Amino acid sequence: MTDAPRLGRPRASSPETIAEAACELFFEQGYDGTSIGDITRRAGVARASFFNYFRAKSDVLWSGFDARLAAAFSAMIAGVPVADALARIGRDLTPDTLALAITNADAMGLGDELERQRAERLALLQREIARRLTDATGDALFAQIHAAAYGAGVLGAVWMWAERGASSESLEGLLQHALSLCERFGASGDSSAAALA
Repeated sequence: MTDAPRLGRPRASSPETIAEAACELFFEQGYDGTSIGDITRRAGVARASFFNYFRAKSDVLWSGFDARLAAAFSAMIAGVPVADALARIGRDLTPDTLALAITNADAMGLGDELERQRAERLALLQREIARRLTDATGDALFAQIHAAAYGAGVLGAVWMWAERGASSESLEGLLQHALSLCERFGASGDSSAAALA
């Protein structure tokens, strides 16, 4: 299905405009059946505009979360404790394309794609957090295990938030609970972890 060309002045490009067009198409044609060209035509923007904001089609769903993740990693590098940096991910987050994708994965034809992308973020979380924890504790194995718990806690909270109805509940509260469980694990696993939480 092709959209008729839009007449008049082109729509101003923004990541929100492009994401909205992409999500409409994912519902109509499925994720695999939607190309970047389809998205840019629906959004009324040039293909280059898509790549100003996103590296790939999957980034449309994850861009808000990925930006918060990058900010959390920067905070850790600046010396903010791991749990505090991760807690910021949920602060004032409103329902976005990721929450929409989680609750409508079947209708959007995401299938295994969303789980694959989730696994990629879990690996990224584990790698980045383990670096920080290894530097702080000197115990690389503890750092890997604790980092995996933190990553699972963050993504588990995001999924639960979306599935419970993201607009009716704050991610911040769920994330705080998940992180407190991770801190408990760390405190029982190694006494030096208390300084990191």
